[in-house]
Amino acid sequence: MDVILLERVAKLGQMGEVVTVKDGYARNFLLPQKKALRANEVNIKAFEERKAQLEARNLETKKEADALAAKLDGQQFVIIRSASDAGALYGSVTTRDAADAATEAGFSLDRKQIVLSRPIKELGLHTVHVNLHPEVDVDIVLNVARSNDEAELQASGKSIQELAAEEEAAAEFEIAELFDDIGAAQLDEFEEGPAGEESSATEENTAEDSDKD
Repeated sequence: MDVILLERVAKLGQMGEVVTVKDGYARNFLLPQKKALRANEVNIKAFEERKAQLEARNLETKKEADALAAKLDGQQFVIIRSASDAGALYGSVTTRDAADAATEAGFSLDRKQIVLSRPIKELGLHTVHVNLHPEVDVDIVLNVARSNDEAELQASGKSIQELAAEEEAAAEFEIAELFDDIGAAQLDEFEEGPAGEESSATEENTAEDSDKD
């Protein structure tokens, strides 16, 4: 199907261009989203009459998107999820989750603006693409963690694997200290045993010597 674009569409064309696309793509996306019109004589003429208005509206929305992009680009948002010790999520983080996290932080985003290159199914820091305008894109970071404390550690650059290794090392250190304490206590008991017996023997000998006198 031939359509005339009412705005720039990534990998397709600029506003005003007539392009050929698959019928399903046109009917299910471009036409209902008002990103294009069927490229017939009537619609092309209508576009030419509205072109100045469309360009002015596009420029205004682009300015708004640029202003938001300056604040949003590179921002990190925390999403708390349950996960296994290995870091696998019980479920996945969706575009709605990402949009909700950004909105809660004061940035008004729609889930349709979030672009996930792949499902997020594990803990960690994940870079996500955000389409603010046909000509304005930014990246944000989703910090997916099991708690806010864990999120802070991940934000400092530590992975879930490093955190698990540190916890394991700390546990092994505590066990080693416990065994050291037990060993030291047993050694003290061993050393006190003979000394105590020697003391008793000395007292008995002293008592015998007194009796002889």
